[in-house]
Amino acid sequence: MSDSPVPVYNPKPSLQYASAIGLQTGAVGVFVSAIQNALGKHSNGAMGFVTRTGGTIALFAGMGATFALTESIVANQRRKDDPLNGAAGACAAGFLAGVRARSLPMALGGCVVLGTAMGVFDYSGQLSGEPGVTQEERRRRFFKQPLPSSTEATA
Repeated sequence: MSDSPVPVYNPKPSLQYASAIGLQTGAVGVFVSAIQNALGKHSNGAMGFVTRTGGTIALFAGMGATFALTESIVANQRRKDDPLNGAAGACAAGFLAGVRARSLPMALGGCVVLGTAMGVFDYSGQLSGEPGVTQEERRRRFFKQPLPSSTEATA
């Protein structure tokens, strides 16, 4: 058996996490909607980013909140922080994007594509470092250390 300690799982507050991520992705949706409004030809004026392309805001906020809520619920149920949580959240968000397009094949495809992409991203992030090693320790190992002076070496 391995001597490595079992990591302790800290439950995530699902609604708080989903609300925060939903607001953040909603803000990104406002930006994207404003860009769509600025680049399109219409007679709605400046409020067109809400009236004409406002669905983009709702989609971004909904996908972000769905991702965060699903990820935290799955993590809390499994009591593990691993790539499967992110994959499940991304699958739910991708499914929501497909439902907006009113297509079950797109919903399933979005689930598979986003779930796979997020799972691989999370998995590769965990492979890139040693667990329990801080960024400062990694930085110290990366940079060369000065050689000890000759007086310290002989003492």
